[in-house]
Amino acid sequence: MKNITSEIVFLIEEDPESGYVATALGKSIFTQASDVATLKEMVRDAVRCHFPEERTRPKVIRLHFVRDEVIAS
Repeated sequence: MKNITSEIVFLIEEDPESGYVATALGKSIFTQASDVATLKEMVRDAVRCHFPEERTRPKVIRLHFVRDEVIAS
């Protein structure tokens, strides 16, 4: 039996040219979208494509938003 993952985590970063970029931690899954609502659908679709069999698909998709902010010293 394959190792079934109960959860998958995506690192979400803002991209000034394309909106948001999502990268799965530990898996080769990447996607992007112009807004958060569309990004969520794109992430779900990417997970379904990466795990075509529902029994092996993670039950939870966690989105970890990272914001890079620069301030003057």
